[in-house]
Amino acid sequence: MLVVAWYLEMTDATQLRPAGPPRVDARFRRAAPDPVSSRRFYDEVGTDWSWTDRRCWSTQQWEAWVGGPGYEMWVAEVAGEPVGYLELDGGPGGDVDVAYLGILPGFTGLGLGGSLLTAGVDRAWRRGADRVRVHTCSLDAPHARANYLARGFRVYDFVVQRSQRAPSAAGKAGPGEARELSRRVAPPPASWRRGPDRAAPGRATPGNPRSPA
Repeated sequence: MLVVAWYLEMTDATQLRPAGPPRVDARFRRAAPDPVSSRRFYDEVGTDWSWTDRRCWSTQQWEAWVGGPGYEMWVAEVAGEPVGYLELDGGPGGDVDVAYLGILPGFTGLGLGGSLLTAGVDRAWRRGADRVRVHTCSLDAPHARANYLARGFRVYDFVVQRSQRAPSAAGKAGPGEARELSRRVAPPPASWRRGPDRAAPGRATPGNPRSPA
């Protein structure tokens, strides 16, 4: 099985192409940093995409993640209930990463991912980003990369490698395989790596964000 990883960037706020309105009444807002919400979204969104690398995180690691100086969570709400999330990581005057983006099962295909990505990227520029970045791979939802390209991101690097593991009967990597493949297949380019001043204990590396929106 061939696995492709794409690294995408947006280098100017004028490159953002906002999504049209979703096909359901929805609200998109910034949420207070909350390790419980971050973990819930990670678990519920990631179930269909074999997200596993944070399943063993401790409470302290989740608290460190949402407590980082550049962290923000944005949520999509339908009928007052959060049904999708986007996490930003990075400060003003530097790179801001779309670390995670996902819509809960049952609410995909309604245009929520495009609108949520628009809100998150707009926020990244308004808080002073020099560049906005995201990483996705062929193990993610099939429309994830299309969403990024439609919003104005461009691919600046990609990696292709043949995996020795076969996909599961559902057509995707089996439990525990997707993240491992992503790390093995697509080590982040040098331009993507954080300096030590950007890292924090327990924080995920930017080479592993996933985006089934």
